[in-house]
Amino acid sequence: MKRLFLSAFLMLFATTLTFAQWSSGRPDGHASINVMGDHIHKKGEIMLSYRFMWMNMDGNGDGTDEISNSSLLRPNGGDYMVAPVTMPMQMHMLGAMYAVSDDLTLMLMLPYQSSEMDHITAMGGAFTTESSGLGDIKLSGMYNVYKGGNSRSHIQLGVSLPTGSIEEKDANPMSNGNDVTLPYPMQIGSGTFDLLPGITFLSQTEQLSFGSQLKGIIRLGENEQEYTFGNKLGFMNWVGLKLSDVFSPQLSLNFSTWGNISGESPDLAMANANDVVHTVDPNLKAGSRLDLGLGLNIQAPGNLNDLRFGAIYEIPVYQKLDGPQMRNAGIFTFGLQYAID
Repeated sequence: MKRLFLSAFLMLFATTLTFAQWSSGRPDGHASINVMGDHIHKKGEIMLSYRFMWMNMDGNGDGTDEISNSSLLRPNGGDYMVAPVTMPMQMHMLGAMYAVSDDLTLMLMLPYQSSEMDHITAMGGAFTTESSGLGDIKLSGMYNVYKGGNSRSHIQLGVSLPTGSIEEKDANPMSNGNDVTLPYPMQIGSGTFDLLPGITFLSQTEQLSFGSQLKGIIRLGENEQEYTFGNKLGFMNWVGLKLSDVFSPQLSLNFSTWGNISGESPDLAMANANDVVHTVDPNLKAGSRLDLGLGLNIQAPGNLNDLRFGAIYEIPVYQKLDGPQMRNAGIFTFGLQYAID
């Protein structure tokens, strides 16, 4: 099945070799809504955006294998007192882009996220922890490096500011009603300044738009809790079909890989030493994943054509985890974009 998806995607890519004049003023001229910073704007243009993302972590895995939640617990031969079961996460993202020139566009991303994590215990109990708040604000600049007929390419460099909390707390059955520091996946931010380099390539035919984006997250230094999240590399590819002047179905493939946490939070060290739950272990965080996305872009007709709507659902077709870790079960993203000349 994975080979079938890959073959279909490569066939669509090959069709972009047909020459046409690249344009963002088509429903397929914007990437699928899960892609940030996909193209440069014209001088003086502003684009405002809102995105909502829902991601669900469901179950646990090690390597490419799924493992049962109960097998993680000590009565069943596992190592832990607690096992995470599900972790739904919601993010609201406000964005603004401003084109300083035809070649340089600035971008601001302001996230707010909330998460829940459901657990089962070795004693047969269950509990839920929650966290929410402003995430890490991201500032970026994108600069055109190539314009040629049906193709465009730009580089991107940004910084992520440590505005998200790394001290989220909640109570659990072992804390006697007191709030304690939550595990790493439940924290809102990274706690570090992070570099955000990237490069994007775009191409079009009369009926198709293709894009490819390589992006990284490079952590700088150690946060106040004495640890650093792992670096991350993402490679996104997408194809949009110009079905009409309004509708564009979208297909995307997103590969991402990330490293373990270096260092350790002193608030989580004891829980890790006593094998309370695997989410407090900084050495069980690395992994890689390939997501297949199916989506739709809608460009409003007539005088409203500066307004766009996008939605996409991504399902993991491959994931390899340095586990045990929680497995991704799917990501749904929708959003609105409005351009002001």
